Amino acid sequence: MHPLQLPTACWRKSSHSTNNGNCVEIATGTGWAAIRDSKNPEGGMLLLDHARYQDFVRSLQNI
Repeated sequence: MHPLQLPTACWRKSSHSTNNGNCVEIATGTGWAAIRDSKNPEGGMLLLDHARYQDFVRSLQNI
């Protein structure tokens, strides 16, 4: 992922986010995904390559 892609990334809120403020947002691009807290979008993010993102999603499905 090229670092210049993140400022223009299209963030979307998770469909599993709740109305009480526990929300995450996800942005994806070719070969990468980023995850951040929607309440604090400037507070940092988890940046993963495509394979690690798929592993992350699968691990959440097993909870």
